[in-house]
Amino acid sequence: MRLQSAILLVCVFLTPALAANNEKESDRIKEAGQVLKEIIDIPDNIPKDLIDRAECVIVLPSVKKFAIGIGGSYGRGVMTCRTGQHFTGPWGGVAMYALEGGNIGLQLGGQATDFVLLVMNPRGAESLMGSKVKLGADAAAAAGPKGRAATGATDVVMRAEILSYSRSRGLFAGVSLEGSTLRPDNRANEKLYGRKLTVKEILRQGKAGVPASGHELISLLNQHSPKNRSEPKSLK
Repeated sequence: MRLQSAILLVCVFLTPALAANNEKESDRIKEAGQVLKEIIDIPDNIPKDLIDRAECVIVLPSVKKFAIGIGGSYGRGVMTCRTGQHFTGPWGGVAMYALEGGNIGLQLGGQATDFVLLVMNPRGAESLMGSKVKLGADAAAAAGPKGRAATGATDVVMRAEILSYSRSRGLFAGVSLEGSTLRPDNRANEKLYGRKLTVKEILRQGKAGVPASGHELISLLNQHSPKNRSEPKSLK
């Protein structure tokens, strides 16, 4: 009886502590879902045929420039991917990511900016799930085209592994983030899920499930782009 009471007492005190510990991460995921919804609702937005061919999406809300160095910046957000061995299943799972580098700071101009990145092939997705990736060096990156279709996109854009977009002061545009780095935010993931998990375990193996804070983001993607329309040979 005493043991049961002790366990109950621990749970009573531990549950609020865990909730407070991952509050920032949960808020960031909710904000990412809201940012993506607002961008999808923009008339001249990300071409749907590009989202339909994306294996993963990264949303980084309110990235800000900091004063240390010249044009330095640091932003945090989330990455989610389609499930299944060849990224052909529904969207599922969210992992925390960090974007940093001088290039971002120069583009921000002191303003908070939202970024959306599309990961356009399995190679790009797998590289991002490993460790820090430098855009333009470790993974081909380009500013994403806008509009209803991507038919007018250049060869450079169509060969890119990662396409990036920004929104600041209501202005939405494709933006180059070459020279910046993306990396898994392992500490944030541990806070969010209460245990150490690799990004592959979260996004590819489904060991964490979708937290409540990620339901809006995942539901939005599953409604807007339920099927991967990449060429089947590109997914093998």
